Amino acid sequence: MSFRLALAQPLAHRPPADVENVADAVRTIEQAAAMGAQVVAFPETYPGPWRMPASFDPRAAMAKAAHDSGVYVQYGTLEPIDDDARTAYNVLVLAGPSGQTAGIYRRTHPPGPWIYSGGDAWDFAYVPGDDFPVFETAHGTFGLAMCSEAYVPEVTRALALRGAEVILLPAGTDKQMLFHSWRNLIWSRAIENLAIVATTQNLFDPAERGLAMVANPEEIVFESTLPGLYLVDIDLERIRQLRAEDDVSTSSRRNRAKAGVLRQWQRPELYDEFFPRAGAGVRPQTIR
Repeated sequence: MSFRLALAQPLAHRPPADVENVADAVRTIEQAAAMGAQVVAFPETYPGPWRMPASFDPRAAMAKAAHDSGVYVQYGTLEPIDDDARTAYNVLVLAGPSGQTAGIYRRTHPPGPWIYSGGDAWDFAYVPGDDFPVFETAHGTFGLAMCSEAYVPEVTRALALRGAEVILLPAGTDKQMLFHSWRNLIWSRAIENLAIVATTQNLFDPAERGLAMVANPEEIVFESTLPGLYLVDIDLERIRQLRAEDDVSTSSRRNRAKAGVLRQWQRPELYDEFFPRAGAGVRPQTIR
């Protein structure tokens, strides 16, 4: 099974002009569809809004654009909880070609609310979600994760164990000194989960460094630091082959990734010990 992914790395409008991102996003969807894309992926919190209380809601426009262009669209927005408290979930939405919402992921990590408070772009009291949904589409099973959750391997592992073959992991803004470790982590999440992992980010100025990237378990198949719209052909057959295959002593002669890690390598009976709960009486061993 294969499909064409359009990875959008836009020049985004900062608040209070972030409402202008909606029209830009609709034009990008139309352009991507005209180029043969079947899935379009945008950065975290794009088209927005970026702040609470929310000054606009992009969901109807994005759903209509997905329907009119006959594509799946992954985009970012806020899901308000309480305007007075300025609380919201930071969400990724997967809109389907039917015009209906195919899925919603509410960022789960880290605990809130500090991460988005008082910034020059984001400014809201973030509330974490607590679910790891995956979504069956005409182009495979998708999972969604967000930005620095790349540093929390439990998130993408939870999605992969639930069947996600493609993990869209869009990010927010210029990674600055974290760029090289972040780039490494995107590929690492693909390697350890035998999945396609794709990311992109907002740029507020052409001089900023983006991180649009697609990795499969065996290689980085695309990357660019520049603003633009990028088309990448995705083939899931190799992912499915690696997941179905057992790892044996000769596997490294033919595979560039470890087969079977989501099945053959798993020991779920150990995982409560792997992450001990408070009060469980677990103590470091003393070496003499």
